[in-house]
Amino acid sequence: MPEDLSTGDLGIIIERMDGSVLIINNSSLSILCRIEGLGDLSHASAVFSRDARYAFVFGRDGGLTKIDLLKGQISKRILQSGNSIGGAISQDGQYIAVSNYEPGGVNIFAIDDLSLVAKLPALYGESNMASKTVGLVDAPGNQFIFSLYDGNEIWQVQMDSKSNKIKSDVKKYNAGKAPYDGLISSNGRYYIAGLFGEDGLNLLDLWHPEKGTSKILSHYGKGQKKLPVYKMPHLEGWAIAGNHAFLPAVGLHEVLVVDTNSWKKVTRIKVHSQPVFAMASPDDRQIWVNFAFPDNNTLQVIDSESFKIIKQFQPGKGILHMEFTPRSEHVWVSVRDNDEIIIYDTQTLEEIKRLPAKKPSGIFFTSRAHRIGL
Repeated sequence: MPEDLSTGDLGIIIERMDGSVLIINNSSLSILCRIEGLGDLSHASAVFSRDARYAFVFGRDGGLTKIDLLKGQISKRILQSGNSIGGAISQDGQYIAVSNYEPGGVNIFAIDDLSLVAKLPALYGESNMASKTVGLVDAPGNQFIFSLYDGNEIWQVQMDSKSNKIKSDVKKYNAGKAPYDGLISSNGRYYIAGLFGEDGLNLLDLWHPEKGTSKILSHYGKGQKKLPVYKMPHLEGWAIAGNHAFLPAVGLHEVLVVDTNSWKKVTRIKVHSQPVFAMASPDDRQIWVNFAFPDNNTLQVIDSESFKIIKQFQPGKGILHMEFTPRSEHVWVSVRDNDEIIIYDTQTLEEIKRLPAKKPSGIFFTSRAHRIGL
């Protein structure tokens, strides 16, 4: 790695089949190095330390790996569960929380040495079963918010920066049936849990949590025949642009548009197939959408003002993730089955470069270090 390297324009790309990660530079559009030995990365995600020096990668095998971006090497790696699904870093940058499928619950670690700080089994019901946890995000007030897929709840946890402990009792709210993922608005006010077990989503206003959760879009699928769901939609990409949220509908070929002032439906946009990610560019002008198998060779771009599809691409099979540069000039797209990353100009919507990568999936830039919920 170059000695004069800084981290502001760096990022990582997950190579899901090889257990490796590429460190990339999104200004020079280049790959700097490959880091191996990260285990099962088939559903991996990442967050960054406040100074953007370190990336923390959450592996499907329960691995939590701390990467030094300047040295291009692993600083620490632990196996903290049998199957993890993502994580978040606290507002003060001191804690990493990991969401787990097996054995369920959330584990919280100190950022420096990855020592265990707290263990939340996410028990629910009379039999105290441990629930899978999903939709884990950071929130203002040094909080973590997450949903219990089996327990049908949303939990709110606040960390104490001084004592290395949870500050007070965990607060619990009704989430609706089978929450499968969650997002938090960019200002940290609203947490939204998507529901697999029923139509609609549940919203928690973190400025007024005493009011509990409220159901939004409760009948978006009413009267429509749902298709088999080949891949669950993902909400954590922040598909919020201006005063509208753009949310992929479960089991439908639609993106739902919601007014974020009233949380009522504005319209439904018919799209190519079942959407997985609907991601808004940082300038709020565009929503880029990818799709589930067998239509995962297609991308569509929605204009956030007109709600119209302005471009459709078919770059190759296995389009898994998109990531915008911090000022919106480029979007990087992983195309797993082509073993490459394609970079597009968001103004012209033209391809500008391709980079080789082994079965790439998630793309994460260090600009996420300074954004709530990413």
